[in-house]
Amino acid sequence: MSKENVVKGVHNAPHRSLFHALGLTEEEQSRPLIGIVSSYNEIVPGHMNLDKIVDAVKLGVAMAGGTPIVFPAIAVCDGIAMGHKGMKYSLVTRDLIADSTEAMALAHGFDGLVMVPNCDKNVPGLLMAAARVNIPTVFVSGGPMLAGKIDGHKTSLSSMFEAVGAFGAGKISEEKLYEYECKACPTCGSCSGMYTANSMNCLTEALGMGLKGNGTIPAVYSRRIELAKKAGMAVMEMLRRDIRPRDIMTKEALMNALTVDMALGCSTNSMLHLPAIAHECNVELDLDIANEISKKTPNLCHLAPAGRTYMEDLDEAGGVYAVMNELNKKGLLNTNCITVTGKTVGENIADSVNLNPEVIRPIDNPYSETGGIAVLKGNLASEGSVVKRSAVSDKMLVFEGKAKVFDSEEEAQAAINAGKIQAGDVVVIRYEGPKGGPGMREMLSPTSAIMGMGLGESVALITDGRFSGATRGACIGHVTPEAASGGAIGIVKDGDIISINIPENTIELKVDETEFNERMKNFSPKKKELSGYLKRYAALVSGGAKGAILN
Repeated sequence: MSKENVVKGVHNAPHRSLFHALGLTEEEQSRPLIGIVSSYNEIVPGHMNLDKIVDAVKLGVAMAGGTPIVFPAIAVCDGIAMGHKGMKYSLVTRDLIADSTEAMALAHGFDGLVMVPNCDKNVPGLLMAAARVNIPTVFVSGGPMLAGKIDGHKTSLSSMFEAVGAFGAGKISEEKLYEYECKACPTCGSCSGMYTANSMNCLTEALGMGLKGNGTIPAVYSRRIELAKKAGMAVMEMLRRDIRPRDIMTKEALMNALTVDMALGCSTNSMLHLPAIAHECNVELDLDIANEISKKTPNLCHLAPAGRTYMEDLDEAGGVYAVMNELNKKGLLNTNCITVTGKTVGENIADSVNLNPEVIRPIDNPYSETGGIAVLKGNLASEGSVVKRSAVSDKMLVFEGKAKVFDSEEEAQAAINAGKIQAGDVVVIRYEGPKGGPGMREMLSPTSAIMGMGLGESVALITDGRFSGATRGACIGHVTPEAASGGAIGIVKDGDIISINIPENTIELKVDETEFNERMKNFSPKKKELSGYLKRYAALVSGGAKGAILN
């Protein structure tokens, strides 16, 4: 599919008349038509500046001889959607974004695309669409927010959520909470830590689908406008060389992305999105591969929430390419993969230098010898579960505790707020998976409340839902099979002992095997009355271990 299908020949005269109705000259119609997928809106802080990014992309396309034409994509702000029914509509938008972008791109005969996303599900949704449509495509995000500052220390959205927990525990005043509210998120852009949005924008660089700096140049820097112009020019070069997304997003490129993920300590949500993107590229990527890569990939960065450095610090230290160059010192990347620059990964990163070993640890002095994410399996999660290992205290890497079981996030949050969670507990939140939620809600409020109350080194949380990229602590999500699909998380009872061993990649419900089998035999999952899009989504979605793809 290309412009030829809509503007060439006598039979396409009606189509050309509609291009004239758009005000496009014959000269514009004769040039390659480049779709600019704009995720601009006025409700997501990470998207409020995308109109300026889109304008810059249009200039870049035009300078390089193309005709830019803008069409929209939706996006949900996970922070605003957090903690209520709205979060059921976050993950599900990933597929709406992919589907609608595919429809728009193919219906109108574009020759190439520039994707302009920024936050959470918007980035993987557009990567999925790029793989499906498979015409020359470049990504340029809106960029990360600058960190806030309180009492001389940098802060971010995770600090804000934890401040709520600290206030509930009587550790800070209402005035201090209000100061956090006003200062934690000081600019437009994706929230300033290594949360899901920034993880996916960084991994877009590692995949080869975004230019250098796509993941790290702050939203408010003029370099971001320059980058957008270069993205517009780059798609025209890709078109001339016929470089397409599935030429770039090969199995080797996806392994590179997963390796960089481990080094950066990205959000656990990457373990949903990378398999889904791989699926669209006809590449098999399962959770078992994650542990294989983690075993040989050192964790080099502790950005918030794992540490006290932020995206602006990573950018100043050399960005994603500097991290990749460190990894390449031990041959951990496939450097022959082609990228949107028309060059290979090896050529792209050759001159990148680590400018701050405190932000990007050298390869011979990592935070840990293993990667930032771990996949745990056992009788409680036979198909897998995911934890952000780099954000877990050493004291919680091996842990046993008594289960306190809740059938929704709201029930768990009420118990936490009421002071019913104590040191030694394992909070189990179920019926929040892709099918059971439905929508696999992120649960930043419960995790942040526990951290804010000072229980981060004595309480674990387990769910068949998700945890935010802003979550830290022993928080294990994506438990598969989920409760709604008959998974073992559905048979856990209050007081059961749960054993977690992150170094050994295990998670076990410590009940007698006969008792376990009897409970499973008699287990009947709860059903929810659903309507609208969520009803259709629940009927089609796979488990978290497969990336929550739609079957």
